[in-house]
Amino acid sequence: MTTPDDLKITMGELLDRQAGRFGDRDALIHVDWDVRYTWRQFREECDRVARGLMALGIGKGDHVAIWSTNYPEWVIAQFATAKIGAVLVTVNPAYRTHELEFLLNQSDAVALMLIGSFRTSDYAAMLGEVVPELAHSVPGQLHSEKLPRLRNVVFIPPHHPTGAGACPPGMFAWADLAGLGEEVTPSALEQRQSDTHPDDVICIMYTSGTTGNPKGVMLTHHNLVANAAYTMQGLRFNEQDRLCIPVPFYHCFGSVLGTLACATTAAAMIIPSEYFDPGKALAAVAEERCTAIHGVPTMFIAELEHPDFDQFDLMSLRTGIMAGSPCPIEIMRQVIDRMGCSEMTVGYGLTEAAPIITLTRADDSIERRVSTVGTVIPHVEVKIVDPETGEEVPAGEQGELCSRSFMNMKGYYKLPEATEAAIDGEAWLHTGDLATVDAEGYYKITGRSKDMIIRGGENVYPREIEEFLYTNPKVADVQVIGVPDERFGEEIMAWVMLRAGEEATEDEVRDFCRGRIAHYKVPRYVKFVSEFPMTITGKIQKYVMREQSIRELELEGAANIETA
Repeated sequence: MTTPDDLKITMGELLDRQAGRFGDRDALIHVDWDVRYTWRQFREECDRVARGLMALGIGKGDHVAIWSTNYPEWVIAQFATAKIGAVLVTVNPAYRTHELEFLLNQSDAVALMLIGSFRTSDYAAMLGEVVPELAHSVPGQLHSEKLPRLRNVVFIPPHHPTGAGACPPGMFAWADLAGLGEEVTPSALEQRQSDTHPDDVICIMYTSGTTGNPKGVMLTHHNLVANAAYTMQGLRFNEQDRLCIPVPFYHCFGSVLGTLACATTAAAMIIPSEYFDPGKALAAVAEERCTAIHGVPTMFIAELEHPDFDQFDLMSLRTGIMAGSPCPIEIMRQVIDRMGCSEMTVGYGLTEAAPIITLTRADDSIERRVSTVGTVIPHVEVKIVDPETGEEVPAGEQGELCSRSFMNMKGYYKLPEATEAAIDGEAWLHTGDLATVDAEGYYKITGRSKDMIIRGGENVYPREIEEFLYTNPKVADVQVIGVPDERFGEEIMAWVMLRAGEEATEDEVRDFCRGRIAHYKVPRYVKFVSEFPMTITGKIQKYVMREQSIRELELEGAANIETA
C-alpha cells in the first residue's frame, strides 16, 4: 500500500483485510494483563462490540467518547466505532471535571466509555460530579441538564485486582455490549460498514488552543490510515514486526503511530501496561521480542536509567519513533548503543496533520537525527514562510513551517473561524512552528511562533491555564509561561496578580488547580507580582518574564540543556 488511492480505505476495511491475510498472527498483546488476540480474534471482538454499539442506537456520524488509560478495550473501541461510522472522541486520562464537562459538551458526545479509576483519578466519581443524574438513570436513558446529548455510558471493568469491578449505576457494563450485539445481525454490521467512506470523519482529538479551550481536530479514515502507513514505510515495517507502545492511546502517538500503524502492516501491537512504566516497557520488549519502541525523550531517559536495565534482553530492537520534544544527542547515542535501536527515527508533526509531517531516515547519522526532524513523508508538501508577509523564504532562513496534504485535518469541530485561521485558502496548514530547511531537504524546528509549552511531550497552551485561573476569585490577572526543566524539557510557571486586599500562597494556587485541570497543567512555580513587564504599547513581554524567572529560579543549567 503506497499510493494515496491504495490507502483510500476505511479502518474497517483495513482490519478485515489484515485479519483475512494474517489471521493467525499476533495482533494485540497486553503484557501486564496477559490479554492476547490474533488478528482474526481481534477482528471478531471488534465486530462484537460494533454490533453492541449499533444495538445501543449509535448511528453513523454519532460521537462516542472514550476516557481510559491504555486498556485493550480502547483499541477495540477504536476499530469498532470505525466499522459503524461513529466518531471516536478521545479524552485525556489526566482530565478532571472542568475539562471533561467542556469536552463532552463541545464534542456533542452521545456516549461515553470509561474505566473506573486509575491511581488518584476516580473517573466514575468525576463523571458523577458532572452528571449527577447518572446515579438514578436507567442505562441508555440518561437525561443530563449539563450534557443533554449524552445518553449512554459504558463501564470498562478493571483487569487488575485492585480496581473496583462493579458496574456503577446508570451504566452499561462492557460485557453487556456482546449480549446486546446479538440483536444485530452480522449482515447489518456489514451493511453499516459498507456505508462508511474513507473521507468520513472518524476521530476527534482535542488539542489545546491559544484562545484558551481545547479544539477538536476532525480526522478521516483516509487521513489516519495514510499517515500511519507512510510513517511505517519510513520505519521499514512489515507483518514480522512487533511494536512496544508505552505512549498513551488518547494521543496521535499511541493511536495513529501505534495501534493503527501496526494495522497497516499487520505488525503486532504490544502494550506493556495501562500507563508508562519504564520497567514494564523494558520487560515487554524482552518478553515479546519487540522490534520497535516508541516514546518521548523523557520515556527513553527513564528506561535507560532503570536500575535493572542491564537485566533485560533488548537484542530484538531495531527501530521506533522518538518525538514530542528535542532529543539530546547523548540520549540518542544510548538508545542506539545500549537499546540496540540502530534505526531509531525522529518525527515531527501535529494532530492537525494526522500527525507526521517529517521523519528522519533509518540510515541517517546520529547528528542528523538529533539536529533535524528529517525530511517530508510521501505526499506531503512543506514550505517555510515569513510569518509577517507570508512569502516563502530561501533555504537556511527561518520562517513558519506550513504543510499541505490530503492527510491534513478536515477542520476543528464547530469552529469554522479557527479552521480558517489554521488552514489558508490554498489549503496550507500553518503549524505555528518556526523552522529552517537545508539544501538536502532536512528540516530543523527552531522555535514556536505560537505561545505553547511542551512539558514531557504534552502540548500546553498558557491561555487555557490562564483562563482557568481567572475563575479563582482572588486572582485579578495571571500570565503563564514555560521555564526550562531538566526532566520534562519545560515546566509551568504562573505569574499571579491578586485582587486588592487578597492574600494567597503558592500552594493555594496549586491546590485550586488540582483535581480540576490535568496534573501536567498545574503550575510547578507560582510568582506573585504587582505588574507584568510590557512594551510601550502595552503588550506583555513573556520572553522577559521567562528570562527573569530562569535567573531567579537558577535554571540556567536546564536552559542550556534545553537549547543544546
